Amino acid sequence: MELRQLRYFRAVAERRHLTRAAEELGIRATSLSQQIIALENELGTALFSRTPGGMIPTAAADALLPHACRALDAVSAGEQAVRLSGAVRPWRIGVTPGASAQVVAALRNAAGALDVRDLPVSEQLRMLPRGELDAALIVLPADTGGLRVRTVSEAPLGVLVSATHPLAARASIGWTDLDGLDLLWFDRELAPGYHDAMLDTFRRAGWRPRRIRRGPPRRGPFLAELADGDVVAIRPRWDETSGAVVWRELADAPRLCHALAWDPAHRDAGRLADLTVHLADEA
Repeated sequence: MELRQLRYFRAVAERRHLTRAAEELGIRATSLSQQIIALENELGTALFSRTPGGMIPTAAADALLPHACRALDAVSAGEQAVRLSGAVRPWRIGVTPGASAQVVAALRNAAGALDVRDLPVSEQLRMLPRGELDAALIVLPADTGGLRVRTVSEAPLGVLVSATHPLAARASIGWTDLDGLDLLWFDRELAPGYHDAMLDTFRRAGWRPRRIRRGPPRRGPFLAELADGDVVAIRPRWDETSGAVVWRELADAPRLCHALAWDPAHRDAGRLADLTVHLADEA
């Protein structure tokens, strides 16, 4: 059995609820369920009784839990001892603003101690070749020549609009519905590849915004701009974080892709590649 499975098992046993345990771990409930089933198959016995009210540990789970806790505590103590010795420093990982909170949580959960830095894609791609970052969570497309890049999450883009805007009453929106509206966008220097590719996609779909408004880079102030008149943002669904804005499906919408990038000569290149597999599984 894997340490990751034991960590997942402990969370479910303690929370006695799959969804709450998944939220704590920063993964999808379906992924957590699959890992619990895999552990049960390996052990040849059920660990939980699934009920409408939650996950009830079986006698087998009660027997396993103290051993799982001791194993996980021992691993944590070993990692802490190594960190305190100064022999290993945390990975320095850049994360682009606007990345999925679920992916970031899964990143922290998978990699342990991290030095996470909130940086635009352009800055991350300057820092990686200089050895100032160990890896970068970026949005694609981007100029990543010479770097190893693996996609870890994809999501459809849609329309974010003020809850008081007429488009908010629709279940879905077409490109022609956006005619005459402004686009709330970001400065090109933050992520030139994604910036240009998306604007080109919008034009090919037949939409030319009346005006492009440059919003602040941080999510909160950016979305606050939607309250000001006939303006929309093209964003993933996870940015619908309050009742002030709503997200609506967009016909033939492009997809938002995030990837982990690193120097193939990095001393931990193999572990970083393994990390992308976990992130893609949990995103």
